[in-house]
Amino acid sequence: MNSTTSEPRVALVTGGSGGIGRAVVQRLAADGFALAVHYAGNKARADELVAEVTAAGGQAIAVGGDVADETAMASVFDEVEAAFGGIDVVVNTAGVMILGPVADYDLDAFDRVMRTNVRGTFVVAQQAARRVRTGGAIVNFSTTVTRAQFPGYAAYVASKSAVEGMTLILARELRGKDITVNAVAPGPTATPLFLDGKDEAAIAGLAKAAPLERLGQPEDIAEAVAFLAGPARWVNGQTIFANGGLA
Repeated sequence: MNSTTSEPRVALVTGGSGGIGRAVVQRLAADGFALAVHYAGNKARADELVAEVTAAGGQAIAVGGDVADETAMASVFDEVEAAFGGIDVVVNTAGVMILGPVADYDLDAFDRVMRTNVRGTFVVAQQAARRVRTGGAIVNFSTTVTRAQFPGYAAYVASKSAVEGMTLILARELRGKDITVNAVAPGPTATPLFLDGKDEAAIAGLAKAAPLERLGQPEDIAEAVAFLAGPARWVNGQTIFANGGLA
């Protein structure tokens, strides 16, 4: 709850209809947040999740737009503020992952990865820096592959390394505003984004790589987000690796 009102805290989750985003929405709803479920292309999935949250007694709306389009994102923030009166937490789960070796990598694919993962995170973080209320939190998304350095991930790692860099700087730029800025870096997590294009042997190998000998679940990552969005007021400017000890 906000200290000055009985209204619930409000969270905007970009990519909220996706695997990890969906779990984050469900987890924050369980914590009593009012949710804005952002989608880029799949309105039906976002509407379905909104219906699930509201059926359980929560508050939620669906909001759509390209995260890399500053006009669209300004409108999204306007819509959330109009619906709920303000924004306390912004979670940037929206992202794309296109794999391939540097020597053969398609540069149009590179531009797409950078547009969504770097520009998109920056655009959303810019709005969040202007609008998140005192006592709030901004949670970006990186990847454990910034440490694990798997071949084929160069473009994706480059984009997420940029996200880690901007996270600490934004935390410092928001000095005195009582707003934390952190990033979550998942390890191999059983989502469509991760599983797409991998055969069973590759998936099994990655599942055994961590000491806990399993893939992460979206709910595992959502727990880290809930920590940063709620009680973790002394954690700031950090990248939290949620990966079962992989790296």
